[in-house]
Amino acid sequence: MKKKNTDQSLSNEVLIALRRIVQAIDLHSKSLVKNYGITGPQLVILQELWKHKELSVGELAKAVSLGQATVTGVLNRLEKREYITRSRSELDKRRVHVKATDACKELLDEAPSPLQETFLNQFEGLQNWEQHLILTALQRMVAMMDARALEAAPILATGPVDNFYQQDE
Repeated sequence: MKKKNTDQSLSNEVLIALRRIVQAIDLHSKSLVKNYGITGPQLVILQELWKHKELSVGELAKAVSLGQATVTGVLNRLEKREYITRSRSELDKRRVHVKATDACKELLDEAPSPLQETFLNQFEGLQNWEQHLILTALQRMVAMMDARALEAAPILATGPVDNFYQQDE
């Protein structure tokens, strides 16, 4: 009988830990939208653009590990807010170049780091075996939740990346 209670207690602790992770992501996402008017994916894209000054849409999509169509949707919203500009390549009219504006720099100076950046800084400080242990456990949890087929990007945000909190439209 004691084993059953211990198992249930352990299961509850796992569920509580998962819930805390989900809540932390949700709170961070909502805080970004409320305080800065942007989403986590938008912040990641703006940081990448500022770092490189100018990128093609394809290069940007690859750099942030998102699909080109997803990035294009996010860029549409950022352009309306005047955080980026887009222009066609003089050499190849099919290619679109994206640049960050001064308004982008002002926003980036004020906004906090994306949640995944904070996580990765701490994760990279762990021993290699600890990193693998976490990865293995999380991959097992994904399988247990039958979530292998879900698309995901390395961005900690709730909801679909391309239309997350689209209050600026």
